[in-house]
Formats: sequence, structure tokens, C-alpha cells
Amino acid sequence: MPGVSTGGRSATRSRRILTIVVAVLVAAALAADPVARRALSDGRAIDLGLLQLKLAYNSGVAFSVGNGLPPWVIIAVTATITAAIGVYAWRTVPAGSPTGTVGLAAIVAGAAANVIDRAADGRVTDYFHTGWWPTFNLADTYLTCGVVLVIIATLRESTTHSDPPPPSDTSA
Repeated sequence: MPGVSTGGRSATRSRRILTIVVAVLVAAALAADPVARRALSDGRAIDLGLLQLKLAYNSGVAFSVGNGLPPWVIIAVTATITAAIGVYAWRTVPAGSPTGTVGLAAIVAGAAANVIDRAADGRVTDYFHTGWWPTFNLADTYLTCGVVLVIIATLRESTTHSDPPPPSDTSA
């Protein structure tokens, strides 16, 4: 998502969309966490076919990396990274596509929701379990989907802005 917008009505609109999407997604993720804790606190799993609802806690970050670190270190690092991504999104979103805007919003929302969840007790509440992948939560799905959307937007943009092929030499 290259370029920083110089402003204007489209910049304001893009930033408004970014802000609304982030707020709605963070609210949904944070609302899901206590529901999962209440519904699954007895240790049972609810089988939904390919997916189970099963309560787990992660005191590390992705794939439990940093599991042994003090919570304040993980909170400080993840909050700093989240803020940096938020600033990047705010600055670049006006120049990007709607797909990229929603993708960046999902990344910021997922990261922010996990930081907020972790701030309460030093761990993130996870509840989606597949059996073949680490247990994850709604905020993690935002992060993954956001990355996919940003990649799609970037590929579309690079295809749109690529240089045309050189003219063929027919003088032979």
C-alpha cells in the first residue's frame, strides 16, 4: 500500500471507514471473549464439525511464542507494534484500495483486541480449536483475514501499475 495521501475528501472518507471497521471489529472480539469464558469454563468442548469451541489461554503471542516472558513485556511490545501498524494504516489508507483499507482495519482491530484482552490478566482468551492448528480467537481471524486482504490489494495494485511490456522488434 504505497504512498501517503495528501488529504482531501477521499482521505477523510477512507480514514472514517478505517476507524469504523476497527471499532466494530474490536467490539465484537472483546464481546466474544467473556461469552466464551462463561460458556466453556467447565472444560467442555462444543463440536461444530471442522471446528470446536474449546477454552484455552495464551500467555505468549502467536503460537505461544514468548510464553515465559513477563506479561508487561509482551503487552508493551504488542501495544507498540499495534500502535505502529495503526499509524501506518492511518497514513497509507487514503491512497489505497477499499480492499486494502478493510485489510489494514482488520489487522489493527485484531492486534488491538488481543492487546486489550491481554491487559486484563496477562493472557489472551482463545476458543476456536481445530485439532490440527493452535487454538485461536476472533481477533486472530481478523489478523489472518486482514493480511490476506492486504496481499490481494497489493497484488491488484502491482498488476494495475506495472509497466507495459516493451514493444516487440518486428524488423528482423
